[in-house]
Formats: sequence, C-alpha cells, structure tokens
Amino acid sequence: MPYGDLVAQRVQRFAGEADLKRHKVTIEEREEYEPHLAAGTVVYAGVDYAAILTRAEAEADVVLWDGGNNDTPFIAPDVWITVVDPHRPGHELTYYPGESNTRMATAILINKVDTADPRAVEQVRANVRAVNPAAPILEAASPLAVDDPELLRGKRVLAIEDGPTLTHGGMRYGAAALAARQLGAELVDPRPFAVGGIAATLSRYGDLGPVLPALGYGEQQLHDLDATIARSVSAGGVQAIAVGTPIDLGSLVHLPVPATRVRYSLRLVAGPSLEEILKPVLSA
Repeated sequence: MPYGDLVAQRVQRFAGEADLKRHKVTIEEREEYEPHLAAGTVVYAGVDYAAILTRAEAEADVVLWDGGNNDTPFIAPDVWITVVDPHRPGHELTYYPGESNTRMATAILINKVDTADPRAVEQVRANVRAVNPAAPILEAASPLAVDDPELLRGKRVLAIEDGPTLTHGGMRYGAAALAARQLGAELVDPRPFAVGGIAATLSRYGDLGPVLPALGYGEQQLHDLDATIARSVSAGGVQAIAVGTPIDLGSLVHLPVPATRVRYSLRLVAGPSLEEILKPVLSA
C-alpha cells in the first residue's frame, strides 16, 4: 500500500534495502514490505493492480497477496486466509474490510491464542462461525521472540509499536509492551515528551497504553518521532527500548540507549495444517 505520489508509485518492485531507499518509502510501507524481503520474497506494490499482477506472474510460480486486513484482494485467490486477532474480539465483524475478509475467506486463522483471554478466543470463534460456517478454523500461538531479553529485564523501557496497529487498528499495546511486561520492565509513558505530529496522534488516541506508535508518513513526522524518542530518554529516564514494529527502526531514527527487537512467531496448535489449506496452490 503506497503513500505519496501515486503516479510515480504505479508499479513498484522491491528486492532489498536499495529498492526501499530508491522509492523513499515511509515507515508504514516498510512495515508491510520488510518482513517479506527478510524472508527472501520479492515484493510488488503500487496502484495499477493489473500491471502489478502481470509483472509478478512473469517471475513467480505463486503470488501471495498480502492486504494486512486493510483491503480485499485485487486478484481472485485460489486460497483466501483471513487472520483474526483475539486481542481485538469483535473487530472481525465491525471493521471494514475485515468483516468482508472474514465472510469471504476459505480459511480463518485465529492467532495469539497463547496471550489472549480464552473467552475472547471463543468469542472470535463464535463470530467467525456465525458468518462463515464453511471455512475451516486454524488456531495459532504467537510466541514473542526478544533478540536480547536481558536488555529489558527490570529496566525503564520505552515500547515502540507498529503505528497503524495502535491508531486505526484499535489496539492499546503491541508486542513490545507485552514482552517488556513479561520481563518485569517498567514502561515509560511517552506522552509528556511527545512533540509535533506524534503528540497530536497520542492526544487523538487517548486510550492508548504507555506506548509509542512508530509513525513516519513523511519527513516531518519521522523527525517528530526521532525527537520524541530523544526526549523520552533524556527527560523520562528510559534505560532501554523495545522495538515491536516489524522493521529495522534504528536505521531510520536515532535510538540513544540500547534497543532490542521484539517479534511474533507463529505455531499452529489446532485445526488443519497449512499444507492442507494451501494444497490448491502448492499442488498446482
């Protein structure tokens, strides 16, 4: 999902860091593209969907359309997997296009069942069954992996999270806050130290926990994020930073104290295997 000059971003191809820099992508675009690039996958993006698909089909045997539950597919998928989050029970029926994706999916994956309230998992399962009774349901644990857990243990920590997850995504926290709390860290609230666009966002979403959304839709917002981090460290006594956004944030802003990345992994615990769900694609 590109942001900016959509004419120039008609069809984009990303194979590595050089392409991300050449296209001057925002933090939000990096959050979508970098995990795929880290896995060795070429990423196409843009707004001319027919041209994108033609280019992708020329070099790939399988095309994975990743809408992040913010869109419906611009291709007719052979397999349609929708991920629903029990940390946000009910959103699978009340958000657009999340509800459409839930209704039209050929399979539903409930993630984070290891950290969510069991009652929320059952609520999500019942909601899915009510609108899409034919789709098989997979359940997955989403264990947190911290690159350097000792860096956070017992410290005053600034938790920096994926921006859209906290704003229009409706979450009050993310992976960084969860991991920091599990390690006995004290979360430092960035609100008193926020500046510019970051301060405005934190004010608008007043029900957020003590976390900092990694927003960077433009140079000014990226500058405000950098300044907010610096003020949180110097005036807020931050000793370490937990980075829960799925990008290498330290390559874009200055992290003045030791920082470690926090990631979700995926482990299926119930339902059919992914191999079975993907059989129409993998056996073609």
